[in-house]
Amino acid sequence: MGILDGKKALIFGLANDKSIAWGISKAFKDEGAELALTYLPVMEKRVKPLAENLEAKIVLPCDVNKNEDLKAVHDSIKNEWGSIDILVHSVAFAPKEEFEEGLLQTSREGFKIAMETSCYSLIAMCNAFYPLMEGREASIITMTYYGAEKVVPHYNIMAVCKAALEASVRFLAYDLGPKKIRINAISAGPIKTLAAFGIKGFSELLKHNEQNSPLMRTITIEDVGNLASFLASDRSKNITGDIIYVDAGYHVMGTPRAPEDL
Repeated sequence: MGILDGKKALIFGLANDKSIAWGISKAFKDEGAELALTYLPVMEKRVKPLAENLEAKIVLPCDVNKNEDLKAVHDSIKNEWGSIDILVHSVAFAPKEEFEEGLLQTSREGFKIAMETSCYSLIAMCNAFYPLMEGREASIITMTYYGAEKVVPHYNIMAVCKAALEASVRFLAYDLGPKKIRINAISAGPIKTLAAFGIKGFSELLKHNEQNSPLMRTITIEDVGNLASFLASDRSKNITGDIIYVDAGYHVMGTPRAPEDL
């Protein structure tokens, strides 16, 4: 038996088999959850085979920046399942040009796109799907990163988005708690995803994290999936509004590791 047996999970953000959403989806399936997946229409050819691999019976197109798309997914899920126990928000985007210089050069339009897609979409999802989760001791999970707290060079506008996302998690925990719905964010260390390599200097960042985290290693999408499975399960029923780290301990470090300890 898995810790998610009998639970139904709706997952946003699956793009390919290197994405964090893939690690979460696989872990959920291994723990017994039934999956529903969404995809951007342009990603259909990539996502459909992954959905088959996961034996997901519900696979729906959705642009999270369109209320009508969220409503269509809501209606399909309600008709097919009636309710859900788990909602995963693994969605973030900023135009690549916003990572080329510093935050100082962020464009107004780039800011709007990044904040709407990376932060507001969580609020919109919670508003759209909480009626299907109310009273079920349900769990909502989103993804953040240490760059929300401290300066990580080149992370730029996404750091601002993640900071707003983390604040949103706390306020949403307050709003959703009386409905018996909890919400938490996973702060994952840098992972070799396709999206991550769009950040300037990512390879150096990965090496720095490996050398300076207490455990002296990087993490994988499987590590994130394992933590997400716990947060989605009844074993975490009294954890909400938190930012929970899976980064080999990097976030506890105040300075780089002493040279003699490398």
